[in-house]
Amino acid sequence: MSLAEKEIYRFGHFTLDLTERVLSCEGIPVSLTPKAFDTLLCLVRNHGHVLSKDELLKQVWPDTFVEEVNLAVNISVIRKALGENPQDCRYIATVPGRGYRFVAEVTDFVVHNGNGSLVRALASPVSDFPAEESAVGLVEEGGANKPDAAVFTYPKPPVAVPSAVTILFLIAAAFGGYLWNRHDTATPSASAMTSIAVLPFTDLSPGRDQEYFSDGLAEELINDLTKVSGLKVVGRSSSFQFRGRNEDLRSVGKKLGVANVLEGSIQREGDRVRIRAELVQVRDGFQLWAESYDRKIDDIFEMQDEIAGSVTGALQLKLLGAKAGASRERSPNGAAYEAFLHARYFVTRGRDKADLDNALAFCEQAISLDPKYASAWAMRSYILDTMADVELREPATAFRMAREDAERAIELDSNGVEGYLALAWVQINRDWNWEGAELSLNKAAQLEPGSASVLRVRSFLAHSLGRLNEAIAFHEQALAIDPLLASSHSYLAFLLYCAGDYDKAEASARKALELNPQKTYDHFTLGEILVAQGHAQQALVELQNEPAPFWRLTGEALAYRALGRTHEAEAALTQLINDHQKYMAYQIVEIYADRGDADRAFQWLNRAYEQRDAGMRNLKIDPLLQHIRNDPRYSELLKKMNLPS
Repeated sequence: MSLAEKEIYRFGHFTLDLTERVLSCEGIPVSLTPKAFDTLLCLVRNHGHVLSKDELLKQVWPDTFVEEVNLAVNISVIRKALGENPQDCRYIATVPGRGYRFVAEVTDFVVHNGNGSLVRALASPVSDFPAEESAVGLVEEGGANKPDAAVFTYPKPPVAVPSAVTILFLIAAAFGGYLWNRHDTATPSASAMTSIAVLPFTDLSPGRDQEYFSDGLAEELINDLTKVSGLKVVGRSSSFQFRGRNEDLRSVGKKLGVANVLEGSIQREGDRVRIRAELVQVRDGFQLWAESYDRKIDDIFEMQDEIAGSVTGALQLKLLGAKAGASRERSPNGAAYEAFLHARYFVTRGRDKADLDNALAFCEQAISLDPKYASAWAMRSYILDTMADVELREPATAFRMAREDAERAIELDSNGVEGYLALAWVQINRDWNWEGAELSLNKAAQLEPGSASVLRVRSFLAHSLGRLNEAIAFHEQALAIDPLLASSHSYLAFLLYCAGDYDKAEASARKALELNPQKTYDHFTLGEILVAQGHAQQALVELQNEPAPFWRLTGEALAYRALGRTHEAEAALTQLINDHQKYMAYQIVEIYADRGDADRAFQWLNRAYEQRDAGMRNLKIDPLLQHIRNDPRYSELLKKMNLPS
């Protein structure tokens, strides 16, 4: 069972379950997007109090600039889910010029503590209690202190901290003894036992501002475990889907398909950081190992390495009997390492300008503090490539710098998988150096045989070369390791669409939207699939939900053309060209090619070629290009790109 409490709020006929992240009405789940759920939670927790729009924006979209309209959309979605309109004010009242107030009575909430005991209390707005007061426990059965219903709980201070060697010995001994004692009992197969998910560590710091560090710790553990041949390690994106959900670990294990889960917490105060980690067998909740660590923040690198090494050692010693993979070079400079963790935190948040700008700034700070920091150079390569891809950097310069950074990362650390992946990405998308990319990926696969990231990029290479079945197989392997990554389901949907397997393609696209309802591209993909199936009118309805204007316009141009509505199709294409031609040349190619207008299609193909448009890797498999593949200019273009004809 999870160590964290269960938090439930009730109002009217509704129940808001923070643990399961579910709103229900008399036991029936009510659909809400993740951000709408977060908005409702903020309002309910502060019921009776006016929350300004700025306060809500900061709480629901921390560290990200979003327009106020996003908040208004969320409020509208919540009101619809609660069955009220803005004039009713049964649940949410608009306070003109200020913000919103949750006006319904929140009668009570229930918290299940780690030992299964129950606390019931009248709900009060969280803002009524200072942080230091809200940590006071309630006295329950047996006089034990239980955490207050509305707040977090700090772990108990650890006792004397053993050395790294002692920790490793104790872990191995305890874990080995456990397995020895259970040797004769019924156990899962060896293959089932050799699987693990590392959940994001909970930030218990007073300011709740150490998420970058807690995420970095979990990711270091994932990276180290991935190097072990024969061990299935669930990818970061899937494991991190369970952030803040406090879900029963048996349910987590079932959803991720693993036998073991590693979870923990961090608490940073001043120059000290306290970490607790535990390894749990999900089928029976048995704690295989647990340890607490207390260090100065200056020792951040040593501490993370110690924990990663200890846990990896315990798993390898008894589950695998294998040797660890080659160790990655990481900066001995604590400040550089912390800057790197900040950069990685913003990279994983998304591709908008604010996140990418922050990521680049922290990454360059890490490189400035330690010019030999290979992982930072590899990350900067990825950031620069992405910034060029989303119109934030001049493409030619950014792509050149991305290539140089990737090569520098490999030069500094020939055993670091990040450098080879960064180089392969540039070689596939920008250089069209297919042989070089194959060599880079073979080396990456040798270093981290269980990496979902490596499998995904191998899929990109196979699809670029026209090996569609191989691309699908690689990507399905990646999804088996990282099953909850929305973008992976999106990409699989595209591959299946190209293969003509429309039913499976549609299922994959809808799975991506289920995992991330606000994600761009997936409504466009569904629109493409529906057009291919002869359902262009349905495609238009689907495309209205596409949040990215350039994808929506591309889809509308295709759907209107399929319906014979020439005027609307031309209007969509004209707007796409006027507003997005600089970075959407390949999509303009698709529209002209679908119309059979070969001359204009090749005119834009030449432009996409000169711009090193990432869409060019779809030449061999894109069904929209079928009308121009017999044109001699198509074969000439394949030769220029070093692609097989």
